[in-house]
Amino acid sequence: MIVIHHNPDCGTSRNVLAIIRAAGETPVVIDYLKEGWTRPQLLGLFAAAGLTPRMALRETKSPAKELGLLEPDVSDEAILDAMLEHPVLVNRPIVCSPKGVRLCRPSEKVLDLLDQLPPGPLYKEDGALLIDEAGRRVD
Repeated sequence: MIVIHHNPDCGTSRNVLAIIRAAGETPVVIDYLKEGWTRPQLLGLFAAAGLTPRMALRETKSPAKELGLLEPDVSDEAILDAMLEHPVLVNRPIVCSPKGVRLCRPSEKVLDLLDQLPPGPLYKEDGALLIDEAGRRVD
């Protein structure tokens, strides 16, 4: 089973979801902006992905700067508290699969979490080639 913590308004998140589906998977899609987060959920995801709250903080197109979260002396605990109050502060998409958990930015990082690559050619929304016609990964 694959789970994607998804923001449908984000091009990277849409790319990752499309790649997962093109690989023949039917992921569980969690719209975390609607669902929100719990502290144990975020701590578990971050631990599994090898991230700290600061590493997972979305700095642009979020209220991070206005909330003072970009200052170097802000603790991970304070960032985590803010993420619980403002789910948009968590960078996305975060994907969980039997192969691991990863923040999939850029979107091609999801390829490492799939059992099989999607058939090619496969392009991102911006036109960048990910999988060529022979089914080989293009990095």
